[in-house]
Amino acid sequence: MQDTVLQFFDRQMDALPLYEKFETCIMSRIPDVKIKVQKTQISFYNRHMFACVSFAKVRKKKECPPYYIVVTFGLGYKKESPRIDIATEPYPGRWTHHVLISELSQIDKELMGWIEEASLFSDGKR
Repeated sequence: MQDTVLQFFDRQMDALPLYEKFETCIMSRIPDVKIKVQKTQISFYNRHMFACVSFAKVRKKKECPPYYIVVTFGLGYKKESPRIDIATEPYPGRWTHHVLISELSQIDKELMGWIEEASLFSDGKR
C-alpha cells in the first residue's frame, strides 16, 4: 500500500479496511487501472476517471455511521437504487453517483457491477 493512501486515512484509520477491499476488488476486475491519491479523494482511472473514494458529505452528520467511505462513480444515465445517496447530472448525459459504504459486505457484486459499468463508460468517452 502506498504511503500516500495511509496519509489519506490518517484521521479515519477505521475506514481503511473498506478502502483496501474496494481497491482490491477494482484491481482484480478492471485491467490497467491507475490510482491517484489527492488531498480530498483517491481516484481510479483508465482513459478517464471512473470512480473515486472520499469522505464527501452525502448525509447529515447524525445519519452517518462512525466510519465510512463514499464511493463515487459516473455513468451516462441516472442509476436508480436506494443504495445511492446522491445522483447529480453535472453535464448532459453524465451522471455522478455517491454511495456511502460503512461495512465490508456493502462492497458487493451490485456495487462492483456499477463500478465496472462506470469503467466502460469512462473508457468510451472522447
